[in-house]
Amino acid sequence: MTTTASTPSTRPATTTTPAPAPVPAPADTAPAGSGADIRRQELAAFLRSRRERVTPEQVGLPRGTRRRTPGLRREEVAQLACVGVTWYTWLEQARSIKVSAQVIDAIARALLMDPSERAHLFALAGAVDPRPEAECTALSAEVRRLLRRLGPYPATVQNGRYDVLAYNRSWTHVFGDFDAMAPRDRNCLWLLATSESWRETFIDRDEMLRDLVAKFRGSMAEHGAEPAWRELRDRLAGVSAEFRELWERHEVATMSPHVKRYQHPQVGLLRLEHRMLWTAPLMQAYRLIAYVPADDVTEERLERLAELSGSDAGGVRDGCSRSAGRPPAE
Repeated sequence: MTTTASTPSTRPATTTTPAPAPVPAPADTAPAGSGADIRRQELAAFLRSRRERVTPEQVGLPRGTRRRTPGLRREEVAQLACVGVTWYTWLEQARSIKVSAQVIDAIARALLMDPSERAHLFALAGAVDPRPEAECTALSAEVRRLLRRLGPYPATVQNGRYDVLAYNRSWTHVFGDFDAMAPRDRNCLWLLATSESWRETFIDRDEMLRDLVAKFRGSMAEHGAEPAWRELRDRLAGVSAEFRELWERHEVATMSPHVKRYQHPQVGLLRLEHRMLWTAPLMQAYRLIAYVPADDVTEERLERLAELSGSDAGGVRDGCSRSAGRPPAE
């Protein structure tokens, strides 16, 4: 009886001390052949193909004499991207791991990806690009034709953050020289909050700013985790006391058409009503916005403004261009 009673008392010491594991491998919870599994396989293959195309010399690394891989080694990519070798290896092995946008950004830079490759990488990783300017993708020919044909009405393509991604010449005739602006400043919320020109020419500017901040806050409920959205909010809060005060009100609003009154220095008062055309299935819910005259007088003044400007009212320009004064794309 004594030996029988003592036997269970020794079991906890042998069963509750598991052998330590240095790095636990991630559990692959997605079933084989699932959409997530296929996307991880595509991501792994894409990373390997890009890694093999980048030479050590391109990124400032010595080639050495014993290199067998045609491009970079995994540890070299990890070093350039400042991530762990094991973590990067898991990516190329299509393991089920969490991938942050910041790390994907670092890998894209390390592998010298162009904008198309970068966009594909983020799509495969299921992450949102933290660089707003990287969102600027080529517009379809159909959208460009619409922009061009809408002249002399001002028209633009914007995303949910009010970044101006493309615009026709009529837009610049009315709202200013967007070609001369830095790409990150081509944002309607930013300009409404910080531009002296917009402050002076939009008659209902204060009401418009309050409305736009409320719409932006409403959209942040869905996009608040995305770096580009937080960057715009923090940038505005850092320079505009008006924005900070309006943001603290926690007001929300949804999209609604209304008449904008704009005092143009050449042709006088313009009354414009915006109409939106969603360009799905493009990413980021791009929308084409046309500013349609709310009366016959505004129609005549827009036509006169196009004549005074002495150029094609419908030419399409990319709002994402890094260089000012870029010639029209169409």
